[in-house]
Amino acid sequence: MKKVRVRYAPSPTGLLHIGNARTAIFNFLFARHYGGDFIIRIEDTDVARNVEGGVESQLKNLKWLGINWDEGPDIQGPFKPYNQLARLQIYKDYAHELLNKGLAVKDYREGSNSYAIRMLSPKDATYEFNDMVRGTLVFKGEEVEDWIILKDNGIPTYNFAVVIDDHLMEITHVMRGEEHITNTPKQIMVYRAFGWEAPTFGHMTIIVNEQHKKLSKRDSSVIQFIEQYHELGYLPEALFNFICLLGWSPKTDEEILNQAEIISQFDETRLTKAPSMFDKAKLAYVNSRYIKEIDKSDFKDFCRPFLERAGIKIKNEDWLLELTSLFQDRMSYGAEIVKLYQEFFLNEFSLLQEKIDLLIENNSKPLINEIKLRLEKDDFSNPDTLFNIIKESGKSLGYKGKALFMPIRVAITSEEHGPSLPHAMALLGKDKVIERLNITLEAL
Repeated sequence: MKKVRVRYAPSPTGLLHIGNARTAIFNFLFARHYGGDFIIRIEDTDVARNVEGGVESQLKNLKWLGINWDEGPDIQGPFKPYNQLARLQIYKDYAHELLNKGLAVKDYREGSNSYAIRMLSPKDATYEFNDMVRGTLVFKGEEVEDWIILKDNGIPTYNFAVVIDDHLMEITHVMRGEEHITNTPKQIMVYRAFGWEAPTFGHMTIIVNEQHKKLSKRDSSVIQFIEQYHELGYLPEALFNFICLLGWSPKTDEEILNQAEIISQFDETRLTKAPSMFDKAKLAYVNSRYIKEIDKSDFKDFCRPFLERAGIKIKNEDWLLELTSLFQDRMSYGAEIVKLYQEFFLNEFSLLQEKIDLLIENNSKPLINEIKLRLEKDDFSNPDTLFNIIKESGKSLGYKGKALFMPIRVAITSEEHGPSLPHAMALLGKDKVIERLNITLEAL
């Protein structure tokens, strides 16, 4: 098998979004699985739409996702340059070669000596290729019109430039979105015109939202750009893992896989033909799994900037560690620590009638009163002390297990379930805990 060489070729017209990130990741995985080369090439010929800093943004976010490459605009390589605007003479020379062969013609602008070059489409040709994802696809030459390969300003069109670059850079496989299927006949036409071997093509399924509509940059129901996930505190390893599952399935039922495991398992025959749904709940689950694995001290430092940006005063390092440890198992992304903090400390405490009825049904008033009396005498020194107070209160009145902890949690947090109760009490502080117990007792 010839050494695998694949490429990701973005246009610097905006930020890296989910669809392009998936294209980059699948090409990266394919190259690494087969011990090949992964190349970044910048298709920047649409000057009017190019965004300043677009290239740097693409590369920065790819690196953040954990992707590296063997050749590209930042590190160069044997087939440099790796941006199309620096290769214009190459395209011009090849376009004129087709002119000289009689396979293309000059297309003059009306009233001008300047001309574009138009490829002549053989109407009796058949363009057949074996797609890595979809199997055999066939197009008739009569379906392909004569088309411009070089504009009169010297800028090549996409379908011409991409063939020249892929051939010269020895690309063996082209993996891209299914919207490029209809581009493939024109590209095969160019390969045939020069007598070159075409690469193997593979067209990945579309990504749809939860309403099963094609995901687009204008879709506000889904966060679109990788940088936004970074800013919200999604972990790059988790986002990489999740994107891999958009159109590819591992060989086992386990879907939480690190990069090395995915590279080892990656098999192009497991790329799916059906549209892939962007499941936001699944992303939250995947990211939460990775969050749970972070060392508590590291997680404290991970959460710090989100709290600081929200203007939340960090009392001291121990307080911050206590806070982040309390919520780590409940979080699905970093910025969520702000929402949880606000709900925990700032929201006005109140009990729904159903919670009051639950406490009455469980005859919880004596227990809550006993806890309050004991806490009023305590210095709230640490969660272990608070745990012992809860246990001693229950023992003195004959409450244990759920009948002990659930009513106290409801009386202090208004919730039946949540993080460690003694740690939550320590964070709230004595005054706030006593205040909430009094509110609950009045309601009973």
